[in-house]
Amino acid sequence: MIQIRIFSIALILSVASIAFSQPAERRTSRKEYIERYKDDAIREMLRTGVPASITLAQGILESGDGNSPLAKYANNHFGIKCHGWQGMTFYKDDDRKNECFRKYNSVYESFIDHSDFLKKRSRYAFLFEYSKTDYKRWARGLRKAGYATNPKYADLLIMIIEENELVKYDTVEKIPVLTAKLKEEVGPKQLPKKKHQIKVHDNSIKYVIAQKNDSYYKIATEFDMGLWQIYKYNDLAKGDIIKRGDVIYLQPKRSKAIAAWHTVKIGETIRDISQKYGVKIKSIYSKNNLPIGTELKAGQKLSLRKRVR
Repeated sequence: MIQIRIFSIALILSVASIAFSQPAERRTSRKEYIERYKDDAIREMLRTGVPASITLAQGILESGDGNSPLAKYANNHFGIKCHGWQGMTFYKDDDRKNECFRKYNSVYESFIDHSDFLKKRSRYAFLFEYSKTDYKRWARGLRKAGYATNPKYADLLIMIIEENELVKYDTVEKIPVLTAKLKEEVGPKQLPKKKHQIKVHDNSIKYVIAQKNDSYYKIATEFDMGLWQIYKYNDLAKGDIIKRGDVIYLQPKRSKAIAAWHTVKIGETIRDISQKYGVKIKSIYSKNNLPIGTELKAGQKLSLRKRVR
């Protein structure tokens, strides 16, 4: 009996010794996180316009450099909750007990969904009016729009960006090479073939030409945009019908044109002129001291660059 007890104690001590001798799981450092995911952030910036520095800083802050349980077990690096999500889910305590979070097959899917989350929700729309190199306005805008409840959220993002010089990734213009491994992770649904060819207006605005049997919804979906963005950028009203050959802007129009003046033609509307030159309607009215909604007359001369005195 004594021998059995001695053997049992020895066995317990042996198992405990093995358990305690196992090295603790290694944590990802901030430097490693940036090196590992900077290309994903750049790729998403070039796809959607969300600054790479902001994406990286949010990923670092929300996931604890990729070490949080949500990041490790759900590949969710941005703390995005379910909000009608139809995919896989992960539950954990947050502001409330046992809250639902989105779960992804890969980290890159999390980066894609983060970009789309910002791009397709109207409360974040104003952010895309900012330059992608203006990380401070983006950080403060995210806090203002309610991305996080922490009152110091913007300051924390700015600190992370500046301490790690993340702003250098905001000026990259070439899409990083997509590795075979990443292609497999993303899957064919994330790399769709584009139906429309993106063109660039003389006023430096991206646009496409509407094709046969096109719709505003199809174009918005193809370019990962909200339908509201297509309507806003093109000054569309509910019920407007798309026509083959129409110019459809994918970015906001500018406040001034390359051309200095335009003479109104018979039947021409303010929107026609706005679409032709890539200038916001309100800017044309303002530059010519005209009340919003003023009807134009044939032969009328409009300034497109400077305010008429």
